[in-house]
Amino acid sequence: MLETVTTIVLLLMSLSILICFIRVIKGPTMSDRLVALDTIGLNLIGFIGIIMIVQRTVAYSEVILVIAILAFIGTIAIAKFIEGGVVLDRDRN
Repeated sequence: MLETVTTIVLLLMSLSILICFIRVIKGPTMSDRLVALDTIGLNLIGFIGIIMIVQRTVAYSEVILVIAILAFIGTIAIAKFIEGGVVLDRDRN
């Protein structure tokens, strides 16, 4: 039963990642692309978590942490770029 449920969940998450990827490519606005990229990151974290359940291991826990950190930093950087046009402010006097 658990194997059937995890297989269905993995298929649905794969479909969700595909739909988000299409949204990243088509747009129409930069904000839509940012939300789609963030959603892809969250889906990847869940996808790897389900794979860990299927394989009954914790070997991928570091991968989940790295993806979460990169997704967070990437979202903040792109949001700052959309807001002001620059990611790093360099004030030179």
